[in-house]
Amino acid sequence: MARHRWSPRALIQLTLVRFREFYREPEALFWSFAFPVIMAGGLGIAFRSRPPEVVTIGLRVDTPAAGGLAQALSRASRMAVAMVDSVEGERLLRRGKISLLVVPLESGDLKLRYDETRYDALVARAIANDRLQRLAGRVDAIRVKDELIKESGARYIDFLIPGLIGMSLMANGMWGIGFAIVDARRRNLLKRLISTPMSRAEYLLSFLISRLALLVVEVAFILGFGMLAFKVPLYGSLAAFGTIAVLGALTFGSLGLLTASRVRTSEGAAGLLNMVMLPMWVLSGVFFAATRFPDSMQPFVQILPLTAANDALRAIALDGASLGSQGGELLILLAWFALTFGLALRMFRWK
Repeated sequence: MARHRWSPRALIQLTLVRFREFYREPEALFWSFAFPVIMAGGLGIAFRSRPPEVVTIGLRVDTPAAGGLAQALSRASRMAVAMVDSVEGERLLRRGKISLLVVPLESGDLKLRYDETRYDALVARAIANDRLQRLAGRVDAIRVKDELIKESGARYIDFLIPGLIGMSLMANGMWGIGFAIVDARRRNLLKRLISTPMSRAEYLLSFLISRLALLVVEVAFILGFGMLAFKVPLYGSLAAFGTIAVLGALTFGSLGLLTASRVRTSEGAAGLLNMVMLPMWVLSGVFFAATRFPDSMQPFVQILPLTAANDALRAIALDGASLGSQGGELLILLAWFALTFGLALRMFRWK
């Protein structure tokens, strides 16, 4: 077989083909731009700044002390008291209509019935116990003044936007590139390209270059929406943030190339892509911190490329970190990029 010569013109034309394939697919446009914004908008509204939720507790009324206890508990902020009998109280507790049931005992003590796996029940228990102890005469040795923080950078939406950008880099890089190659192979288009003066490297690089060009619009769209709709901050350098995004796009694009290097059917591509992406969706801290997982899992979690990308994006956006301070995350992304692109070049087949 004749050795292919490197052709910049061929690479430019191949990259333009990638653009045309992208904007002619409505599904690609939806998952690239509309889906992350819908997610950010929905979760941002759900976790918006709002008054503290009021927990409802039940108080058994079939005891002489119920009246005094009800008056004391009703003065507690963030708490509503429902006067119930024994049957109604148990029914409401089972159905989650009340977070806690207070049962006065004949000895004068109190029994608190609640489900410790429910967060609202633990909150209700803490508030009710504090109010009841004060009623019994407890005096706090130290006066505590609450100061509530509502500044940008400490909210859930601020945490979420960099994670959605990382998720978008992964999904578009892997699905967009992987499916395009497998679809071309399935339709026997790749077999026709063998006879052209084009190398495998040029063909695969055209996908990565098109991803970098689309990356500017993609990241600016999601980040701009967060800034305009929710005042999400970017305390660090935009250049540092963009560098991580570029390296993430290259890494996930190379993963897409590797997964599609031998697959012949769209069903096989979907299964393989999901198998690679699903652990990162769950473990890499898109919607909640990756540190929630046990210590025994952290070595695996921390070497995932999406974990490195999300951690670096959040550090730069929310903490104002410099690019140099993210050396570990940069090395992880670079290692994944070099390894996967090298393997993709070696394993790729036209047929």
